[in-house]
Amino acid sequence: MSTRFERMRVDRRFTTSIPSAVSASPSEVAASASAERAEAFDVIVVGAGFAGLYALYRLRAGGLSVRVFEQGAGIGGTWFWNRYPGARCDVDSVDYSYSFSEDLEQEWTWTERYPAQAEILRYLEHVAERFDLRRDIELNARVASARFLDAQSRWRVTLADGRDVVARHVVMATGCLSSINPPRFDGLDRFAGPWFHTARWPTDGVELSGKRVGIIGTGSTAIQAIPQLAKQASHLFVFQRTPNFSVPAHNAPLSAEESSLVKASYRERRRLSRESQGGLPATHPDVALTRSALELTPTERAEAFERGWRQGGIPGLLFACGDTLTSADANELVAEFVRAKIRTAVGRPGIAELLVPTDHPIGTKRICVDIDYYETYNRDNVTLVDVRQDPIEEITKGGVRTARGEYQLDLLVLATGFDAMTGSLRQIEIVGCHGERLAEKWASGPRTYLGLACAGFPNLFIVTGPGSPSVISNMVVSIEQHVEWISDCIAHLAVHDLSRIEATIDAENSWVEHVNDVAAATLYPRAESWYVGANVPGKPRVFMPYVGGVGAYRAICDRVRADGYDGFKLGEPSHEHR
Repeated sequence: MSTRFERMRVDRRFTTSIPSAVSASPSEVAASASAERAEAFDVIVVGAGFAGLYALYRLRAGGLSVRVFEQGAGIGGTWFWNRYPGARCDVDSVDYSYSFSEDLEQEWTWTERYPAQAEILRYLEHVAERFDLRRDIELNARVASARFLDAQSRWRVTLADGRDVVARHVVMATGCLSSINPPRFDGLDRFAGPWFHTARWPTDGVELSGKRVGIIGTGSTAIQAIPQLAKQASHLFVFQRTPNFSVPAHNAPLSAEESSLVKASYRERRRLSRESQGGLPATHPDVALTRSALELTPTERAEAFERGWRQGGIPGLLFACGDTLTSADANELVAEFVRAKIRTAVGRPGIAELLVPTDHPIGTKRICVDIDYYETYNRDNVTLVDVRQDPIEEITKGGVRTARGEYQLDLLVLATGFDAMTGSLRQIEIVGCHGERLAEKWASGPRTYLGLACAGFPNLFIVTGPGSPSVISNMVVSIEQHVEWISDCIAHLAVHDLSRIEATIDAENSWVEHVNDVAAATLYPRAESWYVGANVPGKPRVFMPYVGGVGAYRAICDRVRADGYDGFKLGEPSHEHR
């Protein structure tokens, strides 16, 4: 934690009452009148994935009236939308799960080390049924806008169908990877065959047998999908712009003995995860190797890297030494180890070199976890097209035309990723207490306090927003921490009869500076990644996640709460009779 943020103390002048508007415009008067007629709740939650479901459970348990609006036809968020072949989590199933209910932990048994999409969705559906959550969730309900009514200290939320609802608080559980990065290829509308974005894969699947299939992109999604597509298609053409580092999953079924051992140790496992760097027990400082890769002998280093590789998954190799993400020299040693593995796995030297990443430190882009990804390029029915040397010029009626020629395709898959972290929030017109739109506030990059709240937007909470560990961590651990902090905050306001809470500008500025300072001490900003919005044309280049660690971040949030919500201004008692 930077000294600058350590010294931050909020001017107590900001804790005075928040006055109602002296005068209101005709539009504000109309909005207020509309709100008076609308159905009212204590809290509106937007999204019904991991975050939205737990927010509903936790807030409802506190005696609040809650309504969840989900734009999809089913619950699950990421795991409802992403049904592409090979879709699975890159965090161990036993850790990528809720910790709030010990009974739930004991009754649910995961079948694999890394759960596939269908199993995660079944788990979330089980949670919804077990805790009777569905009665407060409305599906096929897209939130179009949310406007803060200053005089009432309430939010008016408007749905796409024109309905208005109001609530004292709004919790944005819209997800970090839910707004797709739309394809921007000339001629896509002329393509004669079907095309699909991986995050909008048909629920009943896609027939690939005998088809010439093209896939554009080689990020995390594509690295999972490509081996499966190659097994089904008559020929697969992979259009790669940037090679990415990937490590083996070593996925396997979980035995009854393994499941029993985990269930018996869940309390300690969860504690270690909450105090860790990345939200995983394997990254806890007590068990992680903290020596520098540069201090090890070549033999010790090779053994440490090989152990991490055999362990599989992200932590095994990335945290084999303590300075992989802070020392360029140490990072290069790890990167070169993986490059050698790629060259060994791919039997065609020319293809292997195209798959070897050289333009970013390992781990500074989302490191991928794969099942036979590199080995797939040894298949006779797989062609790798390097679009840096042979750029895509257009999509034609019959396929993809590059500078060197046309590839005839029957079907096209777009693995072009997401407008990460801010996209889903910017798609909703969110208007704060001074008429400022969140999209305008974030025009030069997102600004939050703790990744939880924004100055000028009272009573609006973001789950795993920019400025929090979110996508750098095990998302479920970070989601639970945020939801618990938010629910405790709302309960505090209710106990003290306070109508509103809002981050101060000073606190927001200090937090943004702290997030940037911490990132600058690492190698993360050296990569042109979606962490900085580099995958979306025109998006401001700002490093968005907080990389100070899940445990350190939790301690900061706990201190803010213990200090009477330091960095927030709290409203005077509302004296309302609801």
